[in-house]
Amino acid sequence: MPENNEILVVNGNGPLHGRVKVSGAKNSALPILAACLLGTEDIILEEVPKLKDVEIMIEVLKSLGSEVEYLDETTLKINSKNLNSYETPFELMDKMRASFVVMGPLLARFNKTKTKSPGGCNIGKRPIDLHLKGFSALNAKTIQNHDEISAIAEDGLKGSVVYLDFPSVGATQNIMMAATMAKGLTTIENAAKEPEIVDLSNFLSKLGAKIKGAGTSTIMIEGVDKLTGTTHSIIPDRIEAATYMLAAAMTKGDIVIENVIASHIRPIIAKLIEVGCIIEESEDDDVIRVKADKRLKGTSIKTLPYPGFPTDVQAQFMALMTVCEGESLVKETVFENRFMHVDQLKKMGAFVVTEGNEAAILGVDKLKGADVKATDLRAGAALVMAGLVAEGETRISDIYHIDRGYSDIVSKFSNLGAKIKRIKVE
Repeated sequence: MPENNEILVVNGNGPLHGRVKVSGAKNSALPILAACLLGTEDIILEEVPKLKDVEIMIEVLKSLGSEVEYLDETTLKINSKNLNSYETPFELMDKMRASFVVMGPLLARFNKTKTKSPGGCNIGKRPIDLHLKGFSALNAKTIQNHDEISAIAEDGLKGSVVYLDFPSVGATQNIMMAATMAKGLTTIENAAKEPEIVDLSNFLSKLGAKIKGAGTSTIMIEGVDKLTGTTHSIIPDRIEAATYMLAAAMTKGDIVIENVIASHIRPIIAKLIEVGCIIEESEDDDVIRVKADKRLKGTSIKTLPYPGFPTDVQAQFMALMTVCEGESLVKETVFENRFMHVDQLKKMGAFVVTEGNEAAILGVDKLKGADVKATDLRAGAALVMAGLVAEGETRISDIYHIDRGYSDIVSKFSNLGAKIKRIKVE
């Protein structure tokens, strides 16, 4: 990942107030963009978030022969009728791990695909063996060495039963897409249940795929001969919504969050109520108000696959815990290297002790501004939140991580009253 010569400068200045609209979900947009490779007619995607990762995925689609154009800031028109390559360019794969999900659709279109080992956030092992195991079950021969990954189905893809040892979101998505045009029935057992899986399934169904069971641990896909076009709106980003909810709590603020699906963030809502926040949900389920008018209490969280507490909110919740009253505990069960933000929070005066996959946090009265580094995407968001309540100035570097997952983060926080700006440094 190239060095970025911009930093975020955050100054603590009291409670956040106002309204913020959540963008489309990054973790839904990327696989759905990949799935556009399956369609042979025009596809219109709405609520596409403005993110670095989305830009890279669009580059991937264009490199494979798709026509992609923006109709407005968040609407894309994509046509993949004339795909001309089954090889993902190595330099794009290196920039973003999620580009690996193009393998499934390319395998479905060409019966072969080739790429290199993926890049992305360094938050621990995210092996691709489950993806390849799925492709093998669908009658593809897979090859993986230190720099190249390929799959080829000389006799075409054939439906099968695929059992996932872990409910991997990426593997579930990749296998679903490959199976859409495989001969016969494919059953994915121990599938991931995330809302983003359901969104992908709904999109594929609109293209003409036959899928049942998305959102449960068993997904069944009956292969079809071809997929067409559609119009689809990406679901709201539950991780972005959770980040702004936690920022309201941490700054003792009062924020109304728009374009949010409350049922997707039940663990966050439950924990915020537990620590002392007031949460108001609207009747129509797309607006949530979060208020905190006092110092919040410590709690414990344990990350789990959906519908458990999301690993993608662990860093932000830990930031909140650093200023809660008493002791808090975090147990990370999804990624083994997801405490890289701890050392950065300690620079700001946080009291955190880690052992293995557990962290104990003793709340302090005040954090202090410091020069810190966004070690990964969600760690970056946690440091922004910490900066909002710290005494003095916090300067956050390596913010390309943050830009990968948060659309317009500076303007959204500024509109809530935060003192935050992006500056260029030598």
